[in-house]
Amino acid sequence: MSAAQEAVPGRTASEVLGWSRALLDPALRAAVRGLPPETRRVAEYHFGWRDEQGRPAEGSGGKAIRPALTLLAARAVGGDPADALPAAVAVELAHNFSLLHDDVMDGDLTRRHQATAWSVFGVNAAILAGDALIALAYETLADGPVSREGLRALSRAVVDLVEGQSIDMAFERRTDVSLAECEAMAAGKTGALLGGACALGASCGGGDAAQVARLRAFGELLGLAFQVVDDLLGIWGDPAVTGKPVHSDLVNRKKSLPVVAALTSGTAAGAALAELYRGEGPLTGSGPARAAELIGLAGGRDWGEARAAELLDAALTELDAATPDPVAAADLHTLATLVTARDH
Repeated sequence: MSAAQEAVPGRTASEVLGWSRALLDPALRAAVRGLPPETRRVAEYHFGWRDEQGRPAEGSGGKAIRPALTLLAARAVGGDPADALPAAVAVELAHNFSLLHDDVMDGDLTRRHQATAWSVFGVNAAILAGDALIALAYETLADGPVSREGLRALSRAVVDLVEGQSIDMAFERRTDVSLAECEAMAAGKTGALLGGACALGASCGGGDAAQVARLRAFGELLGLAFQVVDDLLGIWGDPAVTGKPVHSDLVNRKKSLPVVAALTSGTAAGAALAELYRGEGPLTGSGPARAAELIGLAGGRDWGEARAAELLDAALTELDAATPDPVAAADLHTLATLVTARDH
């Protein structure tokens, strides 16, 4: 076991995220207030700060794990997290750009226990608000002490995220997706931004090239583990906790990681799942529940849980290799464990 894995327990995950939120939220809100009125209205609703009528609200803005990783990566290389705050805001804006677009593409009706922005304001308004957030991300990043390498870290992460999402959508039209292809897609769709968040924070904190590379690898592996867990929750998560519809991924016949693991398992249950997935249009009635049962029988759930644990171990090995500040390492370890043990 690595030194990072043996780090003396420090703050709880709730305390770490609370610390990060206290730094992030005022700067994030200030950035969004700079948007023009129409896009600001949609963005503030999406973040849970206002309701559909524009009245103040107390909705959840999500866990904000990505900006927390940015701030902690800066501390891990001996820097001041405050120097990485513009980068952390930029990462959170980029993440929410992807969520606004993702909800449109998937047709999801709920996120974070409220109606999705597109279902309230319309598809066009949600897409344009997402476009505004990604532009604002780069504007915010430019306000901080970002290097050319830092700027490229975010840019490349967003490009890889978009490519991953594009491949994910293309999978819906295919019947022959391999598990390796699915992992590569998830590495882009989710792993790239977590890796970019860590690399950006390390760069802002003054880390050397080796530290930046190790922390990027830590984030990428953690991001892939995050997606595995997210896919498990998309099938078996409690809607009251996740804020998403039950079997949301299965309704759309998405080829998420546990689904592909089941489809390629060579089992009778996997073959039955393939037959169920072969139809057109959304799964309705008892179809999603039957799909979830078949995925479990074909070993998709067991594979996902084991793979998430394996990726967590690999991520923590990369963290240790970055020779991080011990306090920051403990907090990063805590967040990494949260990612693989979360229920929403």
